Amino acid sequence: MRTLSRLFFTSAVGACLLLPGISDAQPQQRASTSPQFSYYLLVLSYTPDFCDQPQGNKDPGECGSERHIGFVVHGLWPQGDASRAPENCGPASPVPQAIIQATLKYIPTESLIQHEWTAHGTCSGLDVAPYFAALRKARDSVTLPADLNQPSQKLQFSAAVIESKIAAANPHFPKAAFQTSCYGDGELQEVRVCLNKDLSPRACGPRVGGCAAANVMLLPIR
Repeated sequence: MRTLSRLFFTSAVGACLLLPGISDAQPQQRASTSPQFSYYLLVLSYTPDFCDQPQGNKDPGECGSERHIGFVVHGLWPQGDASRAPENCGPASPVPQAIIQATLKYIPTESLIQHEWTAHGTCSGLDVAPYFAALRKARDSVTLPADLNQPSQKLQFSAAVIESKIAAANPHFPKAAFQTSCYGDGELQEVRVCLNKDLSPRACGPRVGGCAAANVMLLPIR
């Protein structure tokens, strides 16, 4: 399941980041036929709350003591207007080390980088280098308010307030581009950002998820 996967462009991006040792050619479509999808979800997971959950694989690269990590990229997911796009569209070769090293400041563990390529990148229609270039570019386009990203004490807000705070920090995005999800105990799970295939902002569709809790809790950075 995509929502709990860390608990365990048919059109190319023209301005991808260049990596040492990786070709600077224009992004190429994957040879295999890619599933159809409408837009992307940039999924930002909140590390303190993720690491506080009793289940799931807690990699010390993310959940180790004194890591001081707030939001991280969980993934860039193909999404349908009224449905989720397929996952695990394979085949998926291992992500090269040069791409991993360029992506670790966005996704904090190699295992999650490999998982996201297998589960979601293979459904994007892109090869591995342009897919992760798009992921990094998407994350760089979003500003997170400091009071949410690096809190020194426990915070509680409604999901609507969290979305309004992030929208205010990104005035070029529609407010409807942001959606929160939470765990069953009301801790913040993810902020999901909706982007067109060219990574321009757009309103989210009806199948992005949400949070039913009256108040969403953010634990402090540790």
